[in-house]
Amino acid sequence: MAFDVLLIIVITSFIQSLFGVGVLLFGTPLLLLVGYDFIDAIVILLPISISINLIQIAKDIRFVDFDLYKKILLYSIPFVIIFLFLVTQVEVNISLLVGVFLLSVAVKDYSSPVKKFIDYSLKYEKIYLSVMGIIHGLTNLGGSLLTAIVHSKDYQKRITRVTVAIAYATFAFFQILTLLVSGYRPEITFSGVGVYLIVGVAIFIFTEKLVYLELNNENYTKIFAGFLFLSGIMLCIKSLT
Repeated sequence: MAFDVLLIIVITSFIQSLFGVGVLLFGTPLLLLVGYDFIDAIVILLPISISINLIQIAKDIRFVDFDLYKKILLYSIPFVIIFLFLVTQVEVNISLLVGVFLLSVAVKDYSSPVKKFIDYSLKYEKIYLSVMGIIHGLTNLGGSLLTAIVHSKDYQKRITRVTVAIAYATFAFFQILTLLVSGYRPEITFSGVGVYLIVGVAIFIFTEKLVYLELNNENYTKIFAGFLFLSGIMLCIKSLT
């Protein structure tokens, strides 16, 4: 069990426990930074992500926006499957793509042109959800687009988190199926993944009891943007070395 991986799981599980998204969104670029390839990274992260989301769904399923969820199933999931399968068959250097994408998301609240573009994109929901599926299949970072569209609807906290959680868990479920069908055999052992999974769930229990009720959306937005920006810079540098 690698200490750097364990630390990444602790941090990203804490974030996902609060917001319904985080393990894949932040964990993927961080594992790329410490030397894991893309597929091995998602093999480690997917079970943790889906476990946390399932607990969140069980607690608040009555608050899910099923109208949006049905659209995600129709317009996002097919592209998640297609583009993840592509990544398993063709070696693609995605570090720069991931970095630039993270930077774009990070600066949207501080750049009027970028914010206008994102707000404009949200008006075309079918196209937006399709692009979200493509990005998630290629990079595991569709969670940022998912968060953007859910938060744009001005839901209260419980609706926001569980709607994000059920969509994110569905992403993870179809990613696992795609990897199984593709025949990919990761070097990561199941016992190793199991330890990380236990850690992730333990962090969720801690966060749910001691932190979630104190969540401040304004502070979250600032931290979220800063973390994305830092990860984006680091990945862009890594892709050029």
